[in-house]
Amino acid sequence: MFLSRVAKSSSRAMGISCRGFASARPLSREYQNILVSRPKPNVTLLTLNRPKALNALSTPLFEEINEVLDQVEKDEEVGALVVTGSEKAFAAGADIKEMKDKQCVTDVYKTNFLGDWTRITSFPKPVIAAVSGFALGGGCELAMMCDIILASPTARFGQPEIKLGVIPGAGGTQRLTHAIGSGKMGSCLRIIEGDLVEEAVSMASTIAGFGRVAVQAGKESVNAAYELSLKDGLHFERRLFQSLFATRDQKEGMWKDSITTARKEALGLREAFSGGTFQLLNPFSWGVLALVAQPILWRKERRRDS
Repeated sequence: MFLSRVAKSSSRAMGISCRGFASARPLSREYQNILVSRPKPNVTLLTLNRPKALNALSTPLFEEINEVLDQVEKDEEVGALVVTGSEKAFAAGADIKEMKDKQCVTDVYKTNFLGDWTRITSFPKPVIAAVSGFALGGGCELAMMCDIILASPTARFGQPEIKLGVIPGAGGTQRLTHAIGSGKMGSCLRIIEGDLVEEAVSMASTIAGFGRVAVQAGKESVNAAYELSLKDGLHFERRLFQSLFATRDQKEGMWKDSITTARKEALGLREAFSGGTFQLLNPFSWGVLALVAQPILWRKERRRDS
């Protein structure tokens, strides 16, 4: 995975909506969560289509994605795949309704929950993510599974799972760390102009306010990325993620967060980003992984200004 560039044109100009493709071929069947079209004879466009849920990711959605991947892999006319969402959201995380109904560790461990969400990583043809709006949690992870990321100026990336009492479970702690590395992150998160100790205490208090087990698991998973191969790291991360379904923090976090009001609060929609296109107002509001996530936003800001 690598970030190719930030598109200077609008998301409409990027063609992230499947409308307007007169040459689109008829679908093999109707899908409930995605749209599939053929904007060019050798390109398939897959659009996430759950607008009321900000394209929240779910098992039924990935079942449809995987079905399309199987079809496109066998289609010799198609040489590349584009994955996109809407102008407002590429995908604003995993579907909380699905996760909060899983009552215990056995519900996610025995079924290897999220295990079939990563089929796209083994897809043999090039995959480009066209990202506009929010790519948070699982949405950020889905973008990182693609070979190339193209982003509009409105794109927002983050991993806020800590707020729900869990950690990323589809590669967030591993792919970001492998893609960026400690050298790209720099030796410090940011320079403090005011009271340094006061800011440090405030940040520490914010972190301490999250679920303790989830924070510890997040730190452990990020650190493990430097010692493990990507394959082993992804397995380690998913098992940690699944184990957190045994904690009270996970139960309280996911029941508190609904698909409507609480989800918007947790993800910090619109106003939270009024200070800059790719600027996080409070990096640790995204949880422990802000140390990993912020540099990719910074790199994109640099590319956009160059």
